[in-house]
Amino acid sequence: MLEEFIKEVESLGLVVTKEKLDQLEIIYNTLIETNKTMNLTRITDKEEVYIKHFYDSLTLAKIYDLSKVETLCDVGTGAGFPGLILKIFYPNLKITLIDALLKRVNYLNNLIEKLNLTDIKAYHIRAEDLIKKGKTFDIVTARAVASLPKLLNWTMPLVNDNGSFLVMKGNIEEELKESQKIISKNNWIVNKNITFDLPNNKGFRTLLEIKKNKD
Repeated sequence: MLEEFIKEVESLGLVVTKEKLDQLEIIYNTLIETNKTMNLTRITDKEEVYIKHFYDSLTLAKIYDLSKVETLCDVGTGAGFPGLILKIFYPNLKITLIDALLKRVNYLNNLIEKLNLTDIKAYHIRAEDLIKKGKTFDIVTARAVASLPKLLNWTMPLVNDNGSFLVMKGNIEEELKESQKIISKNNWIVNKNITFDLPNNKGFRTLLEIKKNKD
């Protein structure tokens, strides 16, 4: 199982080290243990977690070179996917994880401490309230949080002028149609649209990059 995971991650152009694998193992064990008392994930089988959570988080590499980015905000991070996994493979990133459930935020901050990670923190705040604080980021991402039209209202104001919103979804055709009005109205552009299957038929995925049109 691990060999295949490593092969798939390396095919994204990422380097897998023993240290990174040890960190992923800590995340997996903590996730499964905590999941007994807190609803973090329906997926608990090890192979499924590694493909559907860990590898899936890293597929953003297909659409954007995050090694050249400074700040990233993961909206509705849940159990820390993708933000926590991105931090392990992109130590250059300063990551803000936000979630509306305090228990999840506490879980994440304890896990971050256990992993000795720096420049990453989880906050108990909604995107709407973070927007009011005037915070912006190079990259904002969200993984299966809400329908795209809703999501755009929560995420695009957090994207700085040169930044991008990276959407992580399953089949998004209908949602994209429903979003055309808000995208046009705000002069945003869908810069990239990529679809692919997860390894071993583990699911269909869509990645979008949405930017502010500066023309």
